[in-house]
Amino acid sequence: MSEASNKTVPAIGDHVMIEMKGVNKWYGQFHVLKDINLTVRQGERIVLCGPSGSGKSTTIRCINRLEEHQQGSIVVDGTELTNDLKQIEAIRSEVGMVFQHFNLFPHLTVLQNCILAPMWVRKMPKREAEEVAMHYLERVRIPEQAGKFPGQLSGGQQQRVAIARALCMKPKIMLFDEPTSALDPEMVKEVLDTMIGLAQSGMTMLCVTHEMGFARTVANRVIFMDKGEIVEQAPPDQFFDNPQSDRTKLFLSQIIH
Repeated sequence: MSEASNKTVPAIGDHVMIEMKGVNKWYGQFHVLKDINLTVRQGERIVLCGPSGSGKSTTIRCINRLEEHQQGSIVVDGTELTNDLKQIEAIRSEVGMVFQHFNLFPHLTVLQNCILAPMWVRKMPKREAEEVAMHYLERVRIPEQAGKFPGQLSGGQQQRVAIARALCMKPKIMLFDEPTSALDPEMVKEVLDTMIGLAQSGMTMLCVTHEMGFARTVANRVIFMDKGEIVEQAPPDQFFDNPQSDRTKLFLSQIIH
C-alpha cells in the first residue's frame, strides 16, 4: 500500500466507531454543546477546529467521559456511555487520549510511564509491557530516551512520549486535544510528523487543532464548531477552498494568512 497519497490511504471502514446523537452539555447556565450529531467510521481521521470556547475540546472529552453530557447518546464501538463505571472503563481502555499538556508522571522514567497502564489495566506482564513500550517509543522515534525522566526531555519529546504511552494500550481510537499548542514552534513539526505516521497506519483519530496544514494533509473530514454547534463539515479541499458558512469563512480568514 503506497503512502504517496495519504488522503486516500488507507480506506475508511464501514464499522461505526463513534456515534453522537443529540448531545447537549451545560456548565451551569452555559450551554456548551448544542445538539451535536457526529458519526465516525473506522479509520476515519477528523480534525475539529473553531474559535476558543466553541466546544471542540468538550466534544472529544465527552467521548471518553472526561466530561459528562446531560442529553443525547454517545456510543463508542457499540458500547453506550452511561453512568455504569464498567462501561466507562471498557471504553477508556479502547480510547487513547493525548492532551495539550503532557500529563506524564515526573517521578517515573519514560519507559515506566509507558508500561503503567498496560500492566494495571490490561494486566500485561512487565516484560511484555516493556517490549510493547519500546516498540511504540521506536515508532515515535525516541527509543533512546526510555531511561530518562520527563523533565530531561524537550516539550516535543515529552509529547511524543505521551503519544507512545497512549498507543501502548493498543487503542482503537485516538483523541488529540490541541497536542501542539503548548509547544515551541520548532517542536511542533516533530509531533505532527508522528501523528501523520499514525494516521497513515489507519488509526481512527479525532484531533482538536489549529494546525490547518495538518488538517489538509491528514483529515478525511474537517469539522468547524462555533458557540457549541457544528457549523460546517467537509473534506479538507472543499472545506478550505470553498467554505459554505460565513462563520467558517471568517474563521479561516483570521487564521490563514
